[in-house]
Amino acid sequence: MPELPEVEALREFLAVHAVGRTVERVLPVAFHVLKTYDPPATDLAGQRITAVDRYGKFLDLTVGPLHLVTHLARAGWLKWQDTVPAAPPRPGKGPLALRVVLDDGSGFDLTEAGTQKRLAVYVVRDPADVPGIARLGPDPLADGFDRDRLAALLAPESRLLKGALRDQSLIAGIGNAYSDEILHAARLSPFKNAGRLTDEETTALYEALRTTLTDAVERGRGVAAGHLKKEKKTNLRVHGKDGEPCPVCGDTIRSVNFADSSLQYCPHCQTGGKVLADRRLSRLLK
Repeated sequence: MPELPEVEALREFLAVHAVGRTVERVLPVAFHVLKTYDPPATDLAGQRITAVDRYGKFLDLTVGPLHLVTHLARAGWLKWQDTVPAAPPRPGKGPLALRVVLDDGSGFDLTEAGTQKRLAVYVVRDPADVPGIARLGPDPLADGFDRDRLAALLAPESRLLKGALRDQSLIAGIGNAYSDEILHAARLSPFKNAGRLTDEETTALYEALRTTLTDAVERGRGVAAGHLKKEKKTNLRVHGKDGEPCPVCGDTIRSVNFADSSLQYCPHCQTGGKVLADRRLSRLLK
């Protein structure tokens, strides 16, 4: 799933390649992708792209008086093309969900792999009209997001730290992969109670959060959109690395599986050597 660093890299890429161009046409290919109908997507044609912004994992293109907002969900992606094919796309063929063609012949495709179709596109007059954006918590890379702000957000929480970090209404932009990376860097168990961190643990979490996300954004800066996925995967230290040695201590990275996702962690670095077989063992890691 694209998370804050990848979406920020896409924002910067589109700011360079799309801002100043005029939308020639928008072609929805998958029936499910458009979540709004007023104003219609056809109203984007003939309008100039003036800005690209990011809200958590949402990508927002300002197109004339309107906004084209995208959430790439778990398996969505943006594919830039310097020259968009002249032939119109055929519905039902491949992963293509929506195509945007610009006035110079360039443009981008929004694609989605797999069978769970969750990619979402909104055409709105105000980004706040998108329910997911309206519910977002603060951006963890914003200037005002300091250690005390994080402490205040976590203080009333009674759930597990991993889940709290992934809650977009609490903190915007962190998903499954980077929550694993942040917790590993902070040397904290994913099953620790989010509201019971010590002052030292809160400081470690804040520093790990800012460093992990900032470093990932820096690595993605200037990388072409088509190479961002590989860049992310290459630089992850624990997420998706089940069975591999921890790059810090050499212990074996372990995994906990859930119904539709999994997390990875290092027992030596994060759980005092305890190996988690499943969620039922979370009570051992307070």
